[in-house]
Amino acid sequence: MIYNSNEVESLHDQTFAYIKVEEKEHILYITLARPQAKNAMSPTMSREYAYAMSYAHHQAHIWAVVFSAEGNVWCAGADLKAMRGKEEANNSTIPMPVQEIVIGELFAQIHKPVIARVHAPVYAGGHLLIAGCHFVIASPEVTFSLPEVKRGLFPFQVMDMLLKILPSRIVLDWCMRGGAIGVQQALDWGLVTELVPENELDQAIDRLTKQLFENSPSAIRIGLNAYEEMRSIPDAEKQAFLKKMLERTIQTQDAQEGLKAFAEKRTPHWTGK
Repeated sequence: MIYNSNEVESLHDQTFAYIKVEEKEHILYITLARPQAKNAMSPTMSREYAYAMSYAHHQAHIWAVVFSAEGNVWCAGADLKAMRGKEEANNSTIPMPVQEIVIGELFAQIHKPVIARVHAPVYAGGHLLIAGCHFVIASPEVTFSLPEVKRGLFPFQVMDMLLKILPSRIVLDWCMRGGAIGVQQALDWGLVTELVPENELDQAIDRLTKQLFENSPSAIRIGLNAYEEMRSIPDAEKQAFLKKMLERTIQTQDAQEGLKAFAEKRTPHWTGK
């Protein structure tokens, strides 16, 4: 991750300018809190994402991450003015990283279930967050727009993220035509994983996390790690790699607890270790 375990220990002592973070019952909640700018992503905001997600990655007691947003736009994409070096002054205390932040890589490296709670439209680079999540729970009024080509640009990084979950012809058509799709279309494509009324979004997330937490967080973490690493491993080497990952999983405290609980016919007590 962008920040190491020592660097993120002070998360709750930091000042965040554009996001809010809250820890509750093994979940780290990250809320985009820049509604006056339609939650457009600036360098500071990206740095705050990276810091919070690094914390979630390193902390064994965090089993899932939930992204949500304030305001009537979930995310408008990149703050182009700020990206050109004209970012407004802010009070963020998050330290500068030693390496460049690539949003898509944060989601690939976190190795924890990430859920998006979407109540409002998503535009352009905001799809980096949506496509990076494992679960996207959205309300019926939500739309998803890729207007870059209408501005003389192209959604390069978004295209790559979308290609991991959607067929190439669908992605290329959307990127080239631009425009918006409704939430039902997004659900049919698999971009959205669940559609519920806005007033039921929190309950849907509660149901999902409870189901996830019935299972070993260590097994899920190692499984997600394996999923990402498999992308760069030749087919002939994948089974040997996965055998090693299974051996690694068996050595975890959670696996030992799970096997013991099965033998004793009781519910396991997970620790995430």
